[in-house]
Amino acid sequence: MMGDVKFAVEARDSRGTGNARRLRMLGMAPGVVYGGGREATAISFDAAAFERLLETSHGGVNTLIDLEGASAVSGRTVIAKELQREPVRGGLVHVDFLEIDLKAKIEIAVPIHLTGTAAGVVLGGVLDQQLREVTLLCMPDAIPDDIEVDVSGMELGDTLHVFDLTVPNDIEFHTDESLTVATVLVPRGLAEGEGEPAEVEGEEEESAAAAEGDLKDAGEKSEDGGS
Repeated sequence: MMGDVKFAVEARDSRGTGNARRLRMLGMAPGVVYGGGREATAISFDAAAFERLLETSHGGVNTLIDLEGASAVSGRTVIAKELQREPVRGGLVHVDFLEIDLKAKIEIAVPIHLTGTAAGVVLGGVLDQQLREVTLLCMPDAIPDDIEVDVSGMELGDTLHVFDLTVPNDIEFHTDESLTVATVLVPRGLAEGEGEPAEVEGEEEESAAAAEGDLKDAGEKSEDGGS
């Protein structure tokens, strides 16, 4: 075992909606362990303890977990591959645990964390993050907690792509690298405002011409009066 944390689970014989509901009433959550060339094994575990594990572990859902307790899964290293939650309260409904081969690369989704304030945002733009995670291929002990990107150098209209992200040489992207991660949008009002100086300059020229015409008319009237 080479996981980041240890976690106790129990074997689960009964399945179905009724059994899952009874487990949740006891503060437990149902799950299944699969992978590693073995049959899937139904388990249950303390839901609150699992939530604490996710909150306190650096890797979050990508934390490598060494299972303990139920003999059928004890000693297996897993990750929480899929979490199902209640749509309103967010409570755990079910967790799929995938057994990991510590000697083989794994395909894993990792969150993208943008840091800093884009220069374009300071000028009135809006930072729009379109992609919040990327899929990587790497060894289990090299899974990053996240991919951190400093966006402070992004100007109005700039776009950040997957190919702009930096990862160690032993990690590969398994996401289309041409995908857009984030863009500094230029609000319509700000874009229109960029053309205002030209309009003002034109208005000033028209005003000057009108004033010159008024002076000319006044001079002509003065000459007529003098004659």
